[in-house]
Amino acid sequence: MSDAIHQGHVEVSINEKGIATLEFGHPLSNSLPGKILQKLADTITKIGQDDNVKVIVLKSSGERAFCAGASFDELISIQDFPSGKKFFSGFANVINACRKCPKLIIGRVHGKAVGGGVGVASAVDYCFATKFADVKLSELAVGIGPFVVGPAVQRKVGMSAMSQLAINATEWMPASWAREKGLYTEIYDSVSEMDDAIEILANKLSTSNPQAMELLKNIFWEGTENWDSLLSERAKMSGKLVLSEFTVNAINAFKKK
Repeated sequence: MSDAIHQGHVEVSINEKGIATLEFGHPLSNSLPGKILQKLADTITKIGQDDNVKVIVLKSSGERAFCAGASFDELISIQDFPSGKKFFSGFANVINACRKCPKLIIGRVHGKAVGGGVGVASAVDYCFATKFADVKLSELAVGIGPFVVGPAVQRKVGMSAMSQLAINATEWMPASWAREKGLYTEIYDSVSEMDDAIEILANKLSTSNPQAMELLKNIFWEGTENWDSLLSERAKMSGKLVLSEFTVNAINAFKKK
């Protein structure tokens, strides 16, 4: 098993206004192994319960990819169904943590998002991006499908746009497309312009009524109350597929590219 699986970080800082900045990162294009995904989910839950936190800004480290999805090193090491289900539950836990967090979450997508990265961008409540933040659901290209992130992506962009991403699994869709479909609220020419806009909104929300924001969030997520079980079932789908001969061959072929 690669040492990369044991790398990565999740860090939180909270300023005097109650704006919590939550950053995740990994040396391999911010692709996330299971341990980091679990820490990210647990951290979202923890700061969501912190009365000192008024609003959360979710971002990733580095200057290139926002998130390249789940760890490929971990994916290719899966040998049995329990391990497969646990692996694909990683982003499910993050999505559900975002869904159940009582605080509004602002997303900061500075670069490309793939697979689970698109799921994270879909799970925040208000998402900023740069023009470099293209999106792709690449799962079908390695013999599985975007089953776990699908509900979150569909909720944001609709079934038609989600199915386009899922079917055309090797092509990037530009950030402008993601904005048109409702994944991003706005896209900016530079990271600095995006960060200025995030700061303005976060400061406004930090002085807004916490109870009103929590009630609004509950309304935004109406109809997703079954997602704990739904995303678990979706993880089982991928957990079975990843053991199939077809998928093993597809993953090995992808490795050689």
